[in-house]
Amino acid sequence: MGGLVCLCLAAALAGCDKSRANAPDKAATPKPLVPVTIATAERRTVPLELDAIANVEALTSVAVKARVDGHIERVGFADGADVAAGQILFEIDRRPFEAALRQAEATQKRDAAQLENARSLEQRNRALLEKHFITQETYTPLKNNVEIFAATVEMDRAAVEAARLQLEYCTIRAPFAGRAGKVLIQAGNLVKANDTNPLVVIDQVTPIYVAFAVPERFLPEIRKAMSAGPLAVSVLPSGGEALAGGRLTFVDNAVDTTTGTIRLKATFDNADRPLWPGQFVTATVTLREQHGALVVPSSAIQNGPKGNFVFVVNAEKIAELRPVDVDREAGAETIVAHGLETGEQVVTDGQSRLKAGSPVSIQPAAPGA
Repeated sequence: MGGLVCLCLAAALAGCDKSRANAPDKAATPKPLVPVTIATAERRTVPLELDAIANVEALTSVAVKARVDGHIERVGFADGADVAAGQILFEIDRRPFEAALRQAEATQKRDAAQLENARSLEQRNRALLEKHFITQETYTPLKNNVEIFAATVEMDRAAVEAARLQLEYCTIRAPFAGRAGKVLIQAGNLVKANDTNPLVVIDQVTPIYVAFAVPERFLPEIRKAMSAGPLAVSVLPSGGEALAGGRLTFVDNAVDTTTGTIRLKATFDNADRPLWPGQFVTATVTLREQHGALVVPSSAIQNGPKGNFVFVVNAEKIAELRPVDVDREAGAETIVAHGLETGEQVVTDGQSRLKAGSPVSIQPAAPGA
């Protein structure tokens, strides 16, 4: 009986060893392929550009106000119209100022006549003084009268000029060619000199400013580039097409200590007026050209606990994790300073399923990618 149990146990052990030998080896199972898209690292000439959110500003903006009191007789333009330099905008009732001018001119004539009489009397008495027919005490008041009337005539002349100037202020003209806003006061209304409320606001829109700010760390680079010549600026309006042809014309004289930025302005001719005051755009300043820069799509750059890295696909289609040093971004591309060589292939999509040593299946890039 004991011998039979031993034989059964031996047979069972032999069957287990045979089943282990026939079982598949899990360690030898091939790894699944990870589908990815790739791009090639290549060297190109890339412009060094600064991008910033910018605001369009009128080159000049003037709030037109009256300089004399009166009522508006005529408005010479419509809301939102283009106005030429010197064009009549408003006309104020001239009659009170014309009367004041005539009164000042009449006073000047009267005092001029009195001056002539005083001079004639002084000349006659001067001759009598020379012949000792009158005393010096008698002559001196006559001479003083001439000086008094001469000063009075000068005051009258100034009063006439002031009255004529007040009359000119009755006609309000455009100080420059520009675009008028809404007419804020209509014909028939009374106006006061230098009132707080303007009659209209005029903006000069050709040419026009685009104002923006960049971090202060770029200031040395900007100044260096400006010393070599004008810097080109382009803008991209929201929902519009990019506009080139601008030039950097203003760098503020101080850094804003609250934001750590420096304020800049670019001037655009704006002949067709694609830019409008108050509009928000993206401004791009081209500082210089960087030759031989190694670029990859920005989507290839990943960020981990130890910094930036990319997945490089070798000839065996195995993914390798490679740390890289990033120089800067240039639009949809990133310039790599160290860590990659020209011609190496990097993964641009599918990194979430990758790890070092993963085999990959290269997929075609999506249209427009």
